[in-house]
Amino acid sequence: MHAYVIGNVAMDETIRVDQWPMAGASIFGSHGSSDLGGKGANQAVVMARCGLATTLVAPVGEGFRAQSIAGRLAAEPVETRLVPLAGRTTDFSIIFTTPDGENAIVTTTDAAENLRPEDALPALKAAAPESPMIDGWMGDDWFHYGAFRLANIGWLGSQTGFKGAAEEPASGIYDDYDRFRRIGSAGAWAEQSGYAALPYWQRMVAHPSYDAFWQGQALDKLVAANPWNVPTMWEQGLWDQEDMYGAIHTWEALKAKGKLGNNFLVMGPWRHSQANYDGSSLGDFKWNGDTATEWREKYLFPFFDQYLRDGQPAFAPPQALIYNTGENHWDRFAQWPLACEVGCAAPLKPIYLEANGGLGFDKGGEGGDSYVSDPAKPVPHLPRPVNFGDGRWGAWLVQDQRSYDGRPDVMTYQTAPLTQAMRVSGPPIADLFAKTTGTDGDFVVKVIDVYPDQYADEPKKGGYQLAVSLEIFRGRYRDSFEHPSAIPAGKVQRYRFRLPTVNHVFEPGHRIMVQVQSTLFPLYDRNPQKYVPNIFLAKPGDYQKATVTLMRGGAQASAVWLPVVPVARPAEQ
Repeated sequence: MHAYVIGNVAMDETIRVDQWPMAGASIFGSHGSSDLGGKGANQAVVMARCGLATTLVAPVGEGFRAQSIAGRLAAEPVETRLVPLAGRTTDFSIIFTTPDGENAIVTTTDAAENLRPEDALPALKAAAPESPMIDGWMGDDWFHYGAFRLANIGWLGSQTGFKGAAEEPASGIYDDYDRFRRIGSAGAWAEQSGYAALPYWQRMVAHPSYDAFWQGQALDKLVAANPWNVPTMWEQGLWDQEDMYGAIHTWEALKAKGKLGNNFLVMGPWRHSQANYDGSSLGDFKWNGDTATEWREKYLFPFFDQYLRDGQPAFAPPQALIYNTGENHWDRFAQWPLACEVGCAAPLKPIYLEANGGLGFDKGGEGGDSYVSDPAKPVPHLPRPVNFGDGRWGAWLVQDQRSYDGRPDVMTYQTAPLTQAMRVSGPPIADLFAKTTGTDGDFVVKVIDVYPDQYADEPKKGGYQLAVSLEIFRGRYRDSFEHPSAIPAGKVQRYRFRLPTVNHVFEPGHRIMVQVQSTLFPLYDRNPQKYVPNIFLAKPGDYQKATVTLMRGGAQASAVWLPVVPVARPAEQ
């Protein structure tokens, strides 16, 4: 086994001071040491010292520090490939220490920030990004289609506000539903907790929309602009509660660039990062064995083995390995998805919202269904009390949706019990036509498998409502993610957005259900439903009730476009 570390390297210059300098002051210090540093170099050196054959790929700029780094690394048992960057400065850190053991570090990143993929890729033999955070605004950690994820606001502080691991400030309120509802906006919480002083929070507040700040970080776009030939297996859970967007969209971006020959997709019945742990169950659902171990042993290990160890047999994984969550087994695909908007063997098929809570493939007559969305009484994403640390976070996406069915602000539409199985394989598209009395608003769409009232295999699952795909969309972005606009009150608007990928069979006797609502709290922040320039900074008086009407039938027929395909499994690769 040979490990490759692609990372930064720097020279660490330590200066001892008796006290921290005040603003504008000059103080004396004594030079302590000059050492090799940088996270990438540190990891590579430690692995090499432990006996693992290791190669470090790291950028250096110009100047004497580049020579110093090369000399220090030559004394270590690590193979080194330094990438020289003309016109750049070799990275270095100034570390100030005081007699009581405190320290402060200033680091330059000119070389590290200018290392290009093509500079590093010659050393990269194979990769397997697992639950990668690719686009923090479109659908990974921070936002989903513009709706901010309050569940991660404390994590932001622990990542950027402390020298080590730290907890967010205690609130004295166990129920996060009440905690965030009482405070108001995310910005108000940041002010109260002290997080408003954090530079990264300030950046987020300055960039609530999908502008260059977020677009420039979107790795799927960066990869598409610089497609690589490195064999890569992209892994993502079908119920990844944190990073649902990244892996599949990056795989799709490389597919569009003609890179299918060395890019493979894996989607298991997993929560975030469950691929690394036991994969025999998720919430109340038990799978056909330990699916995560099975993937690691049958697919991931031989995939790496052929590239990282000499003389190992060739291994050809399927183009896409995706768990069938209805029939409870893995499916291997030579082509994926089976149905989509453009370029697939089958098109998407619309299933329409119908009168009296019906759902079907016929548009039905024109009409509308209304509900009142009240920010003071938002729909919870979990049964209350909701505490982000109560242990339910990992499996919340597979919870029983009956907790919300029947609320006056949750619109429910369902088919009659199916007489034959129906398979969906691909990304559904929510396509809502709606009007609101407000000037902003969110839409949550769920595609649900409703189990029969009596379920012999597991009686307690009788009537269970399993969301196989669920997503939120912030209405101000209906025309542009970069340039939001107010919703014209009382006028029908179209809200069309992609839902998470499915590979599922609705069995005979089951029903297909679609739920639509406007809040999913406190996971996502509340939309004031009155247009304000920045929802992070919304004031208490901005939050208002709104009557939302979903249109049915005719030219403005609300639907979910489903990737319906034949139930028979395609030939395996």
